[in-house]
Amino acid sequence: MQINSPKIWKHLLKAPDSDAHKYDRGHALIHGAFELTGATHLAASACSRIGAGLTTVVAPETADLYRTILPPDIMVRNKAGDELKRVSAILAGPGGAHKDQIAEALHNPYGASCILDANAIPAVNEGLYPFALAQNILTPHEGEFARAFPMLSGERAEKAVSAAKITGCIIVLKGKETIIAHPDGRSIANQHASPWLAKAGTGDVLAGMITGLAAQGLPLFEVCAAACWLHGEAGKRIGAGLVASDMEKILGAILQDQIA
Repeated sequence: MQINSPKIWKHLLKAPDSDAHKYDRGHALIHGAFELTGATHLAASACSRIGAGLTTVVAPETADLYRTILPPDIMVRNKAGDELKRVSAILAGPGGAHKDQIAEALHNPYGASCILDANAIPAVNEGLYPFALAQNILTPHEGEFARAFPMLSGERAEKAVSAAKITGCIIVLKGKETIIAHPDGRSIANQHASPWLAKAGTGDVLAGMITGLAAQGLPLFEVCAAACWLHGEAGKRIGAGLVASDMEKILGAILQDQIA
């Protein structure tokens, strides 16, 4: 197992070309929560800030609310469809997701990578696994992992690798030490973190960061490692008094320090 550090992924973070347009930097689609809308706000803001060229929130029942509360650079639509161009990464789960949102994310017509968080992570007994090898990412905390994979036991790293092999997905098992596991057996331990991250909403920020980097077409295993390290760095820099909404505001400065 590798210990996470910028040497694993820093070479992938580059400034845009001088003639780049927004779709060159990827289009992220986020399924909006119906009730816990703040979680979607955190995820979408982090997704845009980490570099996705365009971030769109789809919210059939609450679109007008999201148009009011989200930053103006984030598009809001009542439904997904053909008018959404070049979608390259999809996120469902922050704040909760309905089954139709999960199905729409997994079986999207764009061929986009799918990031599933919180209750959007299917349990192994639902019969949806395995997915295409390492095209999708699951980001459970310990409780969500136990719900999805009740038959797995042992050391956290072993469980994460086993879940990755079963599902065909990259697993980001969140915690004091976050384990990033690939279906081929590789794993990375992220120890670059802060206890101040034990706060509501910080997982939504991480999901948004992963989605924003994935949208840019970067290798997904390294995307997860980079997002976890940058997320931990935000926790270290903010420290005492951290709330999740603080993190998005300093991501630009943290990212700038790592751009090759």
